[in-house]
Amino acid sequence: MSHPDPLASGRLPAAFMTPGSSSFVDFLASHAPALLPGNRPLVGAEQVHAPHGTTIVAVVCAGGVVMAGDRRATMGSMIASREIEKVFPADEYSAVGIAGTAGLAVELVRLFQLELEHYEKIEGSLLSLDGKANRLSTMIRGNLGLAMQGLAVVPLFAGFDLDRRTGRIFSYDVTGGRYEEHEHHAVGSGSVFARGSLKKLWRAGLSPQDAVRVAVEALVDAADDDSATGGPDTTRRIWPVVASVTESGYLRVPDDTLEDVVETVVAQRRAAHAGGRS
Repeated sequence: MSHPDPLASGRLPAAFMTPGSSSFVDFLASHAPALLPGNRPLVGAEQVHAPHGTTIVAVVCAGGVVMAGDRRATMGSMIASREIEKVFPADEYSAVGIAGTAGLAVELVRLFQLELEHYEKIEGSLLSLDGKANRLSTMIRGNLGLAMQGLAVVPLFAGFDLDRRTGRIFSYDVTGGRYEEHEHHAVGSGSVFARGSLKKLWRAGLSPQDAVRVAVEALVDAADDDSATGGPDTTRRIWPVVASVTESGYLRVPDDTLEDVVETVVAQRRAAHAGGRS
């Protein structure tokens, strides 16, 4: 005897009506594991040429944290995109920036956003910042199989800790290892140059506005030495994606503000170079 299709009667399948974990990823793993990125079979990944996102920086400032990402995606020696977005709100009080295989990274971010939203609906409260960082670590670990085939995703996570009343930054490796960073951090192909810039520019007690300037300048320094990192494009008016996360929540910095910051940085560097050559 065939069983009636529950959807035909307008009812959800039993899996959706059964109380379970507050983790949406655990729910998928139990009822639809093939939908998880890390569970998809991939043969011959060494021959896949997928766009890669590059440099992300994060800066702790007074009352929160600022995260910024350049807009370039590369595919080998080619520029795959000049306008990719790499910084996203994870929830109201946290942000995640992506480096690595762009398509998988964006999918991971969307799943992470849904994971945090699902937890809030089930539990009726926000997950702690440490809890969010741990959930992201577990999701990255689930993608290890694809990472070993060359399709790695290594995000940078930051947010405002409602318990400690401060901004915090977390980095990861491809195995899901989670590490708390202090003051500032950068990931991606241009991270070595960005970190050098951050060490010189960062100071304790930076205002969010000054932290935006520091983050943008670090990306400019990274773009100066790393071909995979795209600097601000004044011709096409393409600016980095920059966001602050404070007690007031996630806020993306407007392009008009970024344009002013970029013009100031470029003018100062132009004057410095002109003075050095005179």
